[in-house]
Amino acid sequence: MPDTLRIASINVNGIRAAVRNGMHAWLDEADVDIMALQEVRATADQLREALPGWELINDEALAKGRAGVAIASRVPVTETRRGLDGDDVDAAGRWLEVETDLGGVPLTIVSAYVHSGEVGTPKQEAKWAFLDAMEQRMPRLAADGSLALITGDLNVGHRELDIRNWKGNVKRAGFLPRERAYFDRIFGAAGEEVTGVDGSTGTGLGWVDVGRRFHGEVDGPYTWWSSRGKAFDNDTGWRIDYHVATPALSERVRGYWIGRAPSWDTRWSDHAPVVVDYAL
Repeated sequence: MPDTLRIASINVNGIRAAVRNGMHAWLDEADVDIMALQEVRATADQLREALPGWELINDEALAKGRAGVAIASRVPVTETRRGLDGDDVDAAGRWLEVETDLGGVPLTIVSAYVHSGEVGTPKQEAKWAFLDAMEQRMPRLAADGSLALITGDLNVGHRELDIRNWKGNVKRAGFLPRERAYFDRIFGAAGEEVTGVDGSTGTGLGWVDVGRRFHGEVDGPYTWWSSRGKAFDNDTGWRIDYHVATPALSERVRGYWIGRAPSWDTRWSDHAPVVVDYAL
């Protein structure tokens, strides 16, 4: 019997296109137990056709062919919740929670797809509202030392290490100081006052950035590359796909890797899968 549960977070950039371009070959080698998918861009029927044999839970966006999140699992799922609280929060197709079992202990897994945003537009206002609601939801998921995991394309590079060309992006959505300050609080010491990179203050939530803890103080490793120029070939990327774990779950991490394609023409998404093994 395996002694770990392998969980992958993957922005598939359209599940049907990903499958056409070779996703199944990667899955055959990766031996994943649970996939948290973002930008699915498909109906439930189309998702089942693309991923036969998996237990599938999805949440579609209101606009056809946009966003969409899903969980694909080889292990039983016991409970499902969709969306975030708040009348002004656009969370359709962007926040999906499921509960499963990790060695006899309940585990909550979230597939999240945060808005990309755009400075000075309603897209950025939608992103602020989503991040606010996410920050409010996280303490409830972590209550009483629970095992919980938020995975997904969170569309924010937290630190300078997370974006190769960070100096050129400090005024762009994805690396705005106010956006990064949310992550300062998320990863700040639980219950302590945290001063964000934008100068704001708030209470630390105590969650763990699994990728940063695993790799330490190094550039990246990146999970998304622009289609412009030679960004992929030069590894001029962004680390915006995360495993964000409660402290109790983070202690169970046994392995972390990014499924970066060997070359531009062998990619099946513009994002790379982020894969973590958690001890049972």
